[in-house]
Amino acid sequence: MTRMIATAAALAVAMIAPAQAATVYNTLSGEAPLVIAHRGASGHLPEHTLAAYELAIKMGAQVVEPDLQLTADGVLVAIHDATLTRTTNVADLFEPRNGGYRVADFTLAEIKTLTALPTRTASTSYPDYTPSMADPFKVPTFQEVMDLVNAHNAATGAQIGIYPESKTPNRFSLNAKIVEEMKANGFDGSVPNTFIQTFSHEGAQQLAVMQDLLGMTNGIAALGYVLKTGDGYGVYDATTGTISSLDHLAGFATGLGVNLGYDLDAGFISAAHALGLAVHGWTFRPTTLEAAEDQFLPWIAAGMDGFFTDYPDLAVAVLDGLNPAPVPLPAGLPLLAAGLGALVVVRRRARA
Repeated sequence: MTRMIATAAALAVAMIAPAQAATVYNTLSGEAPLVIAHRGASGHLPEHTLAAYELAIKMGAQVVEPDLQLTADGVLVAIHDATLTRTTNVADLFEPRNGGYRVADFTLAEIKTLTALPTRTASTSYPDYTPSMADPFKVPTFQEVMDLVNAHNAATGAQIGIYPESKTPNRFSLNAKIVEEMKANGFDGSVPNTFIQTFSHEGAQQLAVMQDLLGMTNGIAALGYVLKTGDGYGVYDATTGTISSLDHLAGFATGLGVNLGYDLDAGFISAAHALGLAVHGWTFRPTTLEAAEDQFLPWIAAGMDGFFTDYPDLAVAVLDGLNPAPVPLPAGLPLLAAGLGALVVVRRRARA
């Protein structure tokens, strides 16, 4: 409890709560960090399925994240691994090809016969949720993911963003297809909180050029691992074994998707913000509200701009807890610091 009050005090310093105004965060935008549904609500349902994306949206995520691979017949499908083995029942239906089960060795029609399997803490059901689609646990195409998000936005007036990842190794054909399909489906920069990401920093630069040529303005996020260098901070590009400086990345990227370990700290976030770069951390996997508070609150205080999380419901719950009724200043900030600690106790009792 003492640690939670200390964290709350840090948050009060990092945040401004003027009377009759929403909380302003220490993020690049001043708004609350984005809740990015990592592979959908993948802590609850099979990852990269329409059901997992739909549940994430219902839980309050502002962004869904599909990893993208190309099938043998050139169709973009949402799946993390280069192979079908870990997340589908492919071994029950097909013999290995070229020594394994690479996505690139199977056609879309063949992949559509597969069923996505739950991994980690996920299952095939979630309380009080019934998927709206006929085949909720099939491997979806990127088109189907965009159709789902666009249909939700049109029906509700929401502006849910997408955050597709162009998987490595970097390929011109994959990058071009992602950008072209996004533009064709209205994700041209007009839908807030939409990014394209990749671990290849060369690929991120390529994506930025492609967008410029098509008149698109989605965010470009370079992924990697934060390392301190003699000149400050850099982001390690595992595809080349090199470190990209923040100055270099700011020349084409608008965001950085970084691992929560290595040298990531508040100083890195501040340095990135000084160059106009948003910082999104991966991957948050708390399974309880208490664990979520422990994980999210320090990074909220540090000004992190978004959370890749398998449990969007828990991220939303923590953020909802940081918006108490407005209190006039100057009493507002001290009361907020004390109140956050009490709020944690109330929330825990409510869930007991």
